[in-house]
Amino acid sequence: MRQPAVDQCLRFFALVLSCASLSAVAAPTVTIDDHGRIKDVGRPAISADGRHVAYTLDKQIYVVAVAGGEPRPVTAEGSSASTPYWSKDGNTLYFLSDRSGSDQLWRLPLDSFGEAIRVTDIERGVSSLDLSRDESRLLLTWEDEAAEQTDSDTGKQPWVITRTEFKEDANDGYLTAMPSDHLYVYDIGTEHPRQITAGAFAERDAAWSPDGSQVVFASKRDDDPDTGYDQDLWIVSTALQVPATVEGTNGLRRLTRNEEEKDSPVWSPDGRFIAYLSAKDGVYGIKRLAIVPAAGGEPRYLTESLDRWVRSPQFSEDGRWIYFLYENHGGRHLGRVRVSDGRLERLLEGDLVVSAYDVDARGGIVVRLNRENDAPELYRLRNGNLTKLTGVNDAYLASVTLGTKEKITYESDDGTIVEAFVVKPPGFREGQRYPTILDIHGGPVAQFTWGYDFDAQFMASKGYLVVQPNPRGSTGRGQAFVEAIYETWGITDYPDMVGAVDRTIELGYTDPDAMAVTGYSYGGYGTNVVITRTDRFKAAASGAGHSYIVANYGHDIYQRWYNWELGAPWENREKYDRLSPLLQAGNVTTPTLFYGGQVDWNVPILNSELFYQSLRRKGVDTELVVYPDMHHGNWDSRFEKDVLERKIAWFDRYLPGR
Repeated sequence: MRQPAVDQCLRFFALVLSCASLSAVAAPTVTIDDHGRIKDVGRPAISADGRHVAYTLDKQIYVVAVAGGEPRPVTAEGSSASTPYWSKDGNTLYFLSDRSGSDQLWRLPLDSFGEAIRVTDIERGVSSLDLSRDESRLLLTWEDEAAEQTDSDTGKQPWVITRTEFKEDANDGYLTAMPSDHLYVYDIGTEHPRQITAGAFAERDAAWSPDGSQVVFASKRDDDPDTGYDQDLWIVSTALQVPATVEGTNGLRRLTRNEEEKDSPVWSPDGRFIAYLSAKDGVYGIKRLAIVPAAGGEPRYLTESLDRWVRSPQFSEDGRWIYFLYENHGGRHLGRVRVSDGRLERLLEGDLVVSAYDVDARGGIVVRLNRENDAPELYRLRNGNLTKLTGVNDAYLASVTLGTKEKITYESDDGTIVEAFVVKPPGFREGQRYPTILDIHGGPVAQFTWGYDFDAQFMASKGYLVVQPNPRGSTGRGQAFVEAIYETWGITDYPDMVGAVDRTIELGYTDPDAMAVTGYSYGGYGTNVVITRTDRFKAAASGAGHSYIVANYGHDIYQRWYNWELGAPWENREKYDRLSPLLQAGNVTTPTLFYGGQVDWNVPILNSELFYQSLRRKGVDTELVVYPDMHHGNWDSRFEKDVLERKIAWFDRYLPGR
């Protein structure tokens, strides 16, 4: 038998080891200083031999073996490097860099570990890397210099406006000239690029033919380019010395002709076909994968049976398959379709989001994805199995305790099945009810997805359950689900939004007497709707949400959208008023924080000002926070942190027990 003193000693050391073990696993929760800690791994680019993959990280280019190994940087720190592109022989990496003062094309011989060599010295710079297959020419898209707004020596000139779509959410906001983004071909080694398109049009998503003799692009070239969402595909010769302007002259040919929006064209390897994305129904039309003969003819739609929003098409090297990504139930998955008969194959599904991918000549695949609650990394996909190639965010994720993330489903008021994500506070206990934040996403044609979400994790770290619904209007559920909110914003989707917290109350997660609601952009609009329809939420924070729709007609960037869906306000005023939560401000009792950017032309701060002033008039507790010089997105990180801390402080002030 052990001596008592020995037993006490052993118990003491067991206690010490137990405490040490607990301290090792009890990492701190997310704090505001963790904002921006997730590193952005760039899209993968596989070498021609399939052995290596290049990607960007922290303004450098890295290369890692597809078979696995330690990634290595191949460009130096101190200047930006982006958009890696492999040469045909796999021994050279092309990339863009500002190391010479402006963005230019560079090439780096990897076989000899030499210094990078500048390929271009173009005065206007190179904003995208689009090389012909033989690597002899570069395709550029530039706005006409005459259309660029410039300051005079004595100050800014007045804006003279003649367009319907006359604003954008950037710079000074106003657009004066008609669209004029045109294509140029730069023969490497020559002095000047050659312009191959012209006119009062904009060319987008241009792509080389395999032999380099032609370029396909998307453009709206008939009627007023500011009306309607239809856009066609066009083909132009790359040998032009005089730019093409009119169909049928100078090698310009129209490939499609119907009232659909088309983008992202890609050529088949043999040059016979062009695949592209097409949407029928304006704002709410899901993107379908289509294919059309390059010589002209009727298109075939290859993903009709999938009924999901498709993006990022890419042909296999033999031209038999087209790979693509598709939105699906809060995830983004990888699939492919056989060109000959439309056979669909789902290559990678589950509780994950694939944000980029590449396929090599032998069918090898590398994807950038995140799983249920982690950050994007690169993985090799082989026979349905994933092998991790990078781990740039592993150390950070291991250093914090995250709230778990799960997906729930529920029935809306009319029986529609709706899904939502729930982020639980770290240390969540079954049977305990938590103060809850209903978080409404923007868009509305978007979705909450699997993966690490800093805002949700920060709110969860403060003891809140965060509920993120994907109501009707969201992607990932098919065409009927998306277009269900046509002319019924905040009406059809309202029960889907609040139904999410009804479900978490049923599950025993949510304290029904301690709920808040928030959202940004369309989520701010949704927040405005919620507080006019119910007093169940004890506090609200509305970011950049529309409030009085008619006041935005002729003021924000959505003139095409209003005219397409609602018509003119003097003819359809009842539609505008029905969708305007400001006109129901008399119903609001919820203390509400409004916030937005000073120069936001997407959802102008006017909307928050109107609602703020209305609640002040009513005597409802309210605040308005305007962030100087900020547009709708890409805010200064200190302002993004400020918003989060202000929202939590606002909710803490008004929710019981906080």
